[in-house]
Amino acid sequence: MKPAASIILFTTLAGAAQGMCVVAAGATLAGAAPGPAAAMLWTAVALLVAALVASFFHLGHPQRAWRTVLMWRTSWMSREVIVLPAFIALVALWATMPASRLLAALAILGAFALWYCTAMIYACIRFIQEWAHPLTAVNYVTLGLASGCIVAGAVSVLAGDVAFARAIAGWAIAALWLAWLTRTLSLRRNARLVPRSTIQSATGIQAARVVQTAMGMTGGSFNTREFFHGATAHAIGNVKAGFQILAFAVPLVLLAWAAATGASAAWLLALVAHALGMLAERWFFFAQARHPQNLYYQAVS
Repeated sequence: MKPAASIILFTTLAGAAQGMCVVAAGATLAGAAPGPAAAMLWTAVALLVAALVASFFHLGHPQRAWRTVLMWRTSWMSREVIVLPAFIALVALWATMPASRLLAALAILGAFALWYCTAMIYACIRFIQEWAHPLTAVNYVTLGLASGCIVAGAVSVLAGDVAFARAIAGWAIAALWLAWLTRTLSLRRNARLVPRSTIQSATGIQAARVVQTAMGMTGGSFNTREFFHGATAHAIGNVKAGFQILAFAVPLVLLAWAAATGASAAWLLALVAHALGMLAERWFFFAQARHPQNLYYQAVS
C-alpha cells in the first residue's frame, strides 16, 4: 500500500497522546498523580487535535467528513470518528480536574476504545494478510503505551518534575521492550506469509499458466498510484531496520541512562529518536501491506 503522510501523523500523534493519558491515569489511580498532570493532559489534547486535523488531509472532500459517522453500525472508521472527539472532550475535561479518579478511569477506557477502533479499520480487511491478525490491535496498544511513557517523561522533565520522570523510567523501559516484542512477532509473521491471491485469481483467468508481460494499464491511474509505495525491496529493508533502532533500541539505552543517573536530557533525546522511529514504523506498516490488485497493476513476469 502507499503510505499517506496524514494517516502516519494521525496514528503516531494520537497513539502517543492516548499512551500519555493512560500513564497519567494509572499514576492518578495509584495515588501518585504526576505534578504536571494538567500540563500532560493539555499536551495530550493538543496532540489529539493535531492528529484530528492531519486526518482531514486524507479526505477527498473534507467538507463531507461529518458523513463518516453515519455508518457506525458497520464501519470501524465511523466508530473511530465518534470515539475520537469524545475522547478529546473527556481529556480536556479531565485537564480541568486532574485529581479526578473517575475521569482518570474513563480516560483509560476511552484510550483503549480508540486504539481498538483505529486498529480494526485495518485488521478487518481480510484480503490484506499483513493486517488481518490480532497482532495489529496489540501493536497499536503496545506502541501507543511506549510512546506515551516517553512523552510523559519528557513533559515531566520540561515541567521541572524530574522525580516523576525517574519514577516511571522503569515502566517506560518495560513498555518499550513489550512494544518491540509484539512488533517483532508481527514482523516475523508477515515475513512468512504466503499470498492467497494468484495471478489467476487476480485476473479471473483460470489457465494453469498465466504470464503477464505488461501492467494492467499503460498510463498512470488511481490503481497504480494509491496501492503501491514504489520503494525498492532494499529501501523497505532499510526502513525496517531503521525504525527498530530509532523507535526501540536507542530509546532503551537512553532511558536506562535516565533511570540510572536521573539525566533529564536523556528523556528529550529518547523522545526525538522514538518520534522519528515511530514515523518510520508507521510508514513501514502501510508499505508492507500487499494489496492483491498489485498482482495485476504492478507485477510483470
